[in-house]
Amino acid sequence: MQLDFWQLSRDPVERVVALIAERTRAAGEKLLVVAESEGQRAALSAALWDTKAEVFLANGEADAPHAKRQPILLSPRCEASNGARYVVLADGAWRDEAERLERAFLLFDEAGTPAARVVWRQFDGREDVERSYYAQEEGKWVRKA
Repeated sequence: MQLDFWQLSRDPVERVVALIAERTRAAGEKLLVVAESEGQRAALSAALWDTKAEVFLANGEADAPHAKRQPILLSPRCEASNGARYVVLADGAWRDEAERLERAFLLFDEAGTPAARVVWRQFDGREDVERSYYAQEEGKWVRKA
């Protein structure tokens, strides 16, 4: 599994999720976006529909009809009923179920840094997990570790 830690500093979570979604869809992959809050999922959905991405970012809620056909599924749970192999944990909360997917993106802000460090250490020594840490520098995402 590939586990990416993205520390938010400048861009709002909606913009970062749209960026990851665009890259994921351009690669031909489906995506699961997890956020506990219904309000946050609604904001993420609106951002995905409104983005000016080169790839159409169609999305829907996990409990909606035809959820299994959604290329981007928004859910409070880490269950990829749409067959996604990639998951974005948009609310900054790690879920152990994310380990079942091929790639996980853990998004967190300054306040979420201590919890993200705990998750990072949780995977110390795991040969089956490749970890990366990204931060924004001068408006660009840069891999730090």
